[in-house]
Amino acid sequence: METTRFSIPNRSCGITSSSAVLLAFFLLLFACSTGPAPSIGITLSPTSADVHAGQTIQFSATVRNSTNAAVTWSLSGNGCGGATCGTISDSGLYTAPASVPSPPTVTVKATAATDTSKSASAVVTILAPEIIVILYPSASSVIFGHTLQFTATVHNSPDQTVIWSLSGDGCNGVTCGTVSDSGLYTAPAGIPVPPTVTVKATATADGSKSASAIITIVAPYGYLNDLWKYDGVKWIWVSGDHTTNQRGVYGTKGLPDPANIPGGRYMRPTLWQDLQGNLWLFGGLGYDRAGEIGELNDLWKFDQETQEWTWISGGDSKNQRGVYGTKGTPDPANVPGARDAAASWTDTLGNFWVFGGFGWNYISFGAHLSDLWKFDPTTEEWTWISGNDGNGSSGPTYGTKGVPDPANTPGGRHSAVTWIDPLGQFWLFGGYGWATDTQGYLNDLWRFDPVSLQWTWISGGSTTNQLGVYGTKGVPSSTNAPRARESAVSWIDPLGRFWLFGGATSTTYLVCWLNDLWMFDPSSLDWTWVSGSVLTNQPGIYGTLDVGGSLNVPGARFGSVSGLDASANFRLFGGGGYDAAATLDDLNDLWSFNPSAHEWTWIGGSSSVNQPGKYGTMGIGDPLNSPGARRYAGARTDTEGHLWLFGGLGYSGPIGTWPSRSVIR
Repeated sequence: METTRFSIPNRSCGITSSSAVLLAFFLLLFACSTGPAPSIGITLSPTSADVHAGQTIQFSATVRNSTNAAVTWSLSGNGCGGATCGTISDSGLYTAPASVPSPPTVTVKATAATDTSKSASAVVTILAPEIIVILYPSASSVIFGHTLQFTATVHNSPDQTVIWSLSGDGCNGVTCGTVSDSGLYTAPAGIPVPPTVTVKATATADGSKSASAIITIVAPYGYLNDLWKYDGVKWIWVSGDHTTNQRGVYGTKGLPDPANIPGGRYMRPTLWQDLQGNLWLFGGLGYDRAGEIGELNDLWKFDQETQEWTWISGGDSKNQRGVYGTKGTPDPANVPGARDAAASWTDTLGNFWVFGGFGWNYISFGAHLSDLWKFDPTTEEWTWISGNDGNGSSGPTYGTKGVPDPANTPGGRHSAVTWIDPLGQFWLFGGYGWATDTQGYLNDLWRFDPVSLQWTWISGGSTTNQLGVYGTKGVPSSTNAPRARESAVSWIDPLGRFWLFGGATSTTYLVCWLNDLWMFDPSSLDWTWVSGSVLTNQPGIYGTLDVGGSLNVPGARFGSVSGLDASANFRLFGGGGYDAAATLDDLNDLWSFNPSAHEWTWIGGSSSVNQPGKYGTMGIGDPLNSPGARRYAGARTDTEGHLWLFGGLGYSGPIGTWPSRSVIR
């Protein structure tokens, strides 16, 4: 009988014995590689800290092995509970309690939000409150030689005393000043370079705790009455005070006295020199005998030999009305009304002339004046020559350009500039005042004949705020005309040509300042734009001290003073304007201009604004001396080529010796 054989077929889903072994191996490997899940951990930083009572410290907590980084903060301590342990914010900012617990430790704890069994702690030691010194004021300016009271408060200590000290980069010991045990600071008699002093108050209870204040030593700012002479090499402080806002000491009219001195004043008080070499001063805005401020009409004489002032004419109190008398007739009682910024000339006979200004006529104050006066220094009498005394209009009568006429007269104005030509004719340009349309900035040019007493309108506009025609630099033209302006300065060269520099003008609503230089030829009646910019508000380009340069030019300015040296070079000093850094304020820079080479040279003073005066010793010249920065001073060049300067609005300064020239500048 045949035997039947049966077979078991292979199935795709079946597992062979070898496959089973392999599967078991991989299951074992997976179990070994995964193991149990990692546990959550927290790291706290810092782990310990010292904190003064009431102060703060920031803690940070890092949660490991969790996607939720949130923690809950808590505080505890053996000597505190609740707020007496301090507080901690949700962000971990810990604020120590106001009082130190006992024992003085607090535990800061951060607990994981996802597992409250997980936390980290830091121990904070609470220290006694930190001593803090507060100093008032923390910064200030002090006039040299003046005092300032400081107050030091010591917090968190029963000992409130402090130790005072002074220091500075430009001073040492008493040159920094002094400070008393009560904190009264007395500034030094001079101004350090640099002019800052540090006042420091140190807690007696803890020498590591202190507070400091920075003090800037400054010169007084105000109305000046100092008289200076520049001899071409050095400045000499001749007369007056080295402080500001001094009242006038008039003495007795007509009698010289060493104690006499005009009061501080600015707005271009008028200076003349007579044929005997005496200086004369008239008017301005400043201090009278009583120390009150107003327009002045006092006339003074300064004798260079005796160095004494004499009050000659006018009032010793402010805001005096004019006494006009009869036109054309001198009289001892006559006197112009109080005024500032008048135009002036000295004729070939040594008589002084004054036109216009801002101030008082016969009737009222606040007028742009158009009256013309002559003063004879021999008879000491004033004569009203022409113009309005207040009973009529101060407006102009231009007439026909180039044609003199007894009816012609410039409109009332202040801050014009003047020249005298070789024939003795007076010239007047610009200012601020009346034209045919209204009041404003002017650019009209006038000529006056002191013999015929007639005015002639020469050039410029008969309306205000003319923009001028610059033409091509260096090229004269009959159509050229300077922009309307006030408070410019002027010179006349050996060829009889007139020169004009700078001043204040305006756009539609803004006052602007100029640094353009112009020349006028009275024979051709042509203007030439020589130097400077057609743009306003330009900074100075100083170059190197005492070295001329074709690129050098003073910054835009107004209220400067001018003069001529013995070689007929032009001098320019100070005013309000822009320094080398384009900062606008008061200047004390001294410049020279060579009209042949058309080149400016910075020859003295600072290229920065707001400099104090360097007075030195009265009557003794020193190359380190310099008047303080100022505007609207009075000035005159004497017959020897010396520039005289009186008053103005600006900075005075201490007396004494000074550091080297290089340090000052």
